[in-house]
Amino acid sequence: MESALSHFSSTRTSRGNAFEYGGARKSGELAIEMGPPAFAETRLTLVEVHEVFPRKRSEALSRALNVSIAVLALLVLSPILALVALAVRLTSRGPILYTQVRVGMDRRYRSTHAVDRRGYDHGGKLFKMYKFRSMQVDAEPDGKAVWATRSDPRTTKIGAILRRTRLDELPQLYNVIRGDMNIVGPRPERPTIFAEMRQTIPGYHHRQRVRPGITGWAQINQSYDACVDDVRSKVRYDLEYVRRQSMLEDVRIMSLTLPVMLFRRGGW
Repeated sequence: MESALSHFSSTRTSRGNAFEYGGARKSGELAIEMGPPAFAETRLTLVEVHEVFPRKRSEALSRALNVSIAVLALLVLSPILALVALAVRLTSRGPILYTQVRVGMDRRYRSTHAVDRRGYDHGGKLFKMYKFRSMQVDAEPDGKAVWATRSDPRTTKIGAILRRTRLDELPQLYNVIRGDMNIVGPRPERPTIFAEMRQTIPGYHHRQRVRPGITGWAQINQSYDACVDDVRSKVRYDLEYVRRQSMLEDVRIMSLTLPVMLFRRGGW
C-alpha cells in the first residue's frame, strides 16, 4: 500500500508545479510538493481499473426474449439457411457446418469458495459453436488457431460472401436456444486465443461475466479481428456493454445489426 501511495503522490506532483530538465525532475521540488493523498481517492482508482461487473437485470426475462427471437429467426430465415447450406455444399468440399470450441460465460467469478476444484481455469464454460463453413477444410492443418485476414486465401468463394454479410453466423441461433449464447453479447473466443488475450489485455476476462453473443456493441462498431490491437480496441466496447446491459439495450443493438449485414459494414 505504501508503494501505491508513493506512486499516486508522484503522479500528482508531476501534474503540479514540478518541472523537468531532459526528463529528470528536481528532487527539491518533489520534496516540497509531495503530500499524503486522500486514501478514499486512491481506493476508488484501484477498483475502477480492475473490476467490471454486469448491470443487474432479470435473467429469466432475458432468457425468454433470446429464445423467442432465436426460434422466430430460425423459422423466418429457414429459406435463406437452406440456400446458404446448398451453396456451401456445391462450391467446396467438406461439411456445411463448421464447429469450434469457444469460451462461454464465467459463472464462478461470484464464487467465494476458498477451494477451486477446476483442473484448469479456461475463463468460462467451454461450448461448441456452430457456423456455416467459410474456409477450406484444411485451413488449420496443424490445429493451431490462426488469425483470419482480409482477402484470406483460405476463404472459399461463397465463404467470402458469407463473411462480408455475416450470414455464416446464423447457425449460432441454435447455440442461443441451447443456452450457450445470447443474441447480444461479447463474441466468444477460442480457448488458446482467450488464454493469450487474458495475459495481454487488462480486464479481458471480465467479458465472460455475461453470456457471449452473435452480435454485440463491439461488432457493430468494428470489423473482424486481425491482430491483438483490434481485440484491445474491441474490449473497450465489450466492457462498456457489460456495465450497461439491459433488454432495451439488446433490442437497440439488434436493430443496429441489420444495417451492418445489409450494407456489409465491417465484414471481410
